[in-house]
Amino acid sequence: MPDNSITVVGNITRDPELKFLNSGQAAVRLSVAVNRRWQNRQTQEWEERVSYFEVTGYGAMAENAANSLAKGTRVIVTGRLEQRSWETENGDKRSIVEINADEIAPSLRFATAVVTKTPRAEGGNFRPSETPNRPDTTSSYAFDEEPF
Repeated sequence: MPDNSITVVGNITRDPELKFLNSGQAAVRLSVAVNRRWQNRQTQEWEERVSYFEVTGYGAMAENAANSLAKGTRVIVTGRLEQRSWETENGDKRSIVEINADEIAPSLRFATAVVTKTPRAEGGNFRPSETPNRPDTTSSYAFDEEPF
């Protein structure tokens, strides 16, 4: 497991966006809002802070997430934080820190789900430590472009 692993539980803020990389591999992007609520000990008032996380996922998981999840769905996302940089058409430099997902799943705390198993792709046997659905991030791929 990577040293910078992260798990967030929150609600999807917009419908997942599915696209296909130049290699033909599926890629999904979604945003998750995580609410933190606490009681201020001095005022006894409840306070809340919302954090937003951009999430990317690849391969069959990307297609499954796009076909199964929608805005408002409570999800559990595990993955690793990655910073990505790119240059706009105007030459402006941009960067983003996002979660590169290992798993995206609906939360069953306040909902139910029906699980439909999808057939495995060829060569579907892999060890959990491997990440077969993640593109090689050392080379250039479509997500080096400006986000969606």
